[in-house]
Amino acid sequence: MIPVTILNGFLGAGKTTLMQSLLGQARRRPDVRLGVIVNEMSELDVDGAILDLSEAISRKDARFATIPAGSISGPAGLAEFAAAVDRIVGAGATHVLIETSGSTHPWPLIQAAEGHPMLRLHGFLSVVDTVTLAQDHDMGRAILPQAQAGLAEGKRGIANLLAEQIMFASRILLSKMDRVGARTLREVAEAIHPLNRQADIMGMQWGNVRLDHVLAMPPYDHSRVALLGAELADWDRSYRASSMSGPEAYRLTGTVLSDPRPFHPRRLHDTYTRELDASIHRSKGFFWLPSRDTLQLLWNQTAGSIRLEIINYWKISALEDESLNLMPAERRAMENRLHDMSPIFGDRRCRLTIIGEGDGPERFAARLKECFCTEEEIMAWKAGKPFDDPWPATNAVLAG
Repeated sequence: MIPVTILNGFLGAGKTTLMQSLLGQARRRPDVRLGVIVNEMSELDVDGAILDLSEAISRKDARFATIPAGSISGPAGLAEFAAAVDRIVGAGATHVLIETSGSTHPWPLIQAAEGHPMLRLHGFLSVVDTVTLAQDHDMGRAILPQAQAGLAEGKRGIANLLAEQIMFASRILLSKMDRVGARTLREVAEAIHPLNRQADIMGMQWGNVRLDHVLAMPPYDHSRVALLGAELADWDRSYRASSMSGPEAYRLTGTVLSDPRPFHPRRLHDTYTRELDASIHRSKGFFWLPSRDTLQLLWNQTAGSIRLEIINYWKISALEDESLNLMPAERRAMENRLHDMSPIFGDRRCRLTIIGEGDGPERFAARLKECFCTEEEIMAWKAGKPFDDPWPATNAVLAG
């Protein structure tokens, strides 16, 4: 049987960063062939694209599978999960890593992994955003009373999802420890420990978890959580609630924004600083600015913080850069790849997924649409005119 490890956690906690780190370490281990399943709540497969662009693993690899547009713990997601496992194991994987969407409830997936004839669950890692718990949940102390109040009222909210992701874990990783002090890290750990006294709790920054430690985790103790899983399933039936497996159970909604035009840098900055509210838990995706039109940028927002990253260069920028001295054959190959794309923007495009509560994502998406450059501003970009760009101008490089 093939060992499998689940990376679970709420939106923006740091699961993809952890996955990138583990895959990077595996590349230096010829004896380890990781299979990867990435699940996205949105139809826009951002995490899969990030892993592909990072060269940690290729989308073309038979050991790589994505399950977008929903929870892997729902009926449709579990069916795709079973099919993905068959392909990955058939391709010779020695260990399978599953990155769930932020809205995934642990129990249905744990049952599916335990019941699969080719898998044996060896670790359920819950990635917990230390900053979010410290700022929004009273260091984590508010999670349990909020979750209990929700269940008593016959509804399940974000606090329930956070609590249940911790309660099913065999190891809890407090992410973003570099952004809080040692005292805060300790307070958060002490606050959530009563939710799961059997799981060890570790601090983590930028996914710095050793692959050897993950691979060496013992088999998951399914009996420890069986009663909890059964009680939650009974609650669903008693209240005739939607399945715990889907984002709708936690009143999470999402929308996708896609447009070939660039964002105006000043309007985007002002919208982020003035319009982003607590209803938006997560937004991420790729975009471009007319002031930095060669760069494919990653927008990565969690709660009130945002990180911008340079992911790649747009292909069209290589054609436009005469200093590269492309050979005729190289130029023709590049032109063929861009043939069906925008004659103005080439492969440049803004694609963002926005996830939150209620109508928050739609409202924020409407504000972001106002940030796209107008026809006059696009003409100014084509003429090489400067733009007011308040975003950071310096780059920070993380050592791999």
